[in-house]
Amino acid sequence: MLRIKDPKVSLAFYQDVIGMELLSEKKFSDFTLYFLAFNHEGRDLTAEEMESSRFAREGILELTHNHGTESDPDFKGYANGNSDPGRGFGHIAITVDDVETSCARFEALGVPFKKKPSDGKMRHIAFILDPDGYWIEVVPNRLTL
Repeated sequence: MLRIKDPKVSLAFYQDVIGMELLSEKKFSDFTLYFLAFNHEGRDLTAEEMESSRFAREGILELTHNHGTESDPDFKGYANGNSDPGRGFGHIAITVDDVETSCARFEALGVPFKKKPSDGKMRHIAFILDPDGYWIEVVPNRLTL
């Protein structure tokens, strides 16, 4: 689960940039939960199929929005887990067919990078940043034995 400041911005990022689908949304008085995942079915799923498959998938991303943060000019954001190393959370990861091609697309879309494939020693991975500053590792989905 990642806490987000503005659901409109974060949902657009995870759906339009990363390619996930919104499976379901659960509204409560003080917060809303958004559940996203990749669609591997090869077809559009109905709202009922998305809802019923929410916990039957290999991985679900839950975004939590505490109401009011999106319009609070004094809101400083959430800790991304990397500003204070060793304190737990570090990043999430996604797999892609081609890291270089995906990174070129991310760059064209204006996505900020923490690490491009050309940076450092690990040239086969990248790290992008989501709208709240969370790190997303981009790795190849090739099978390694």
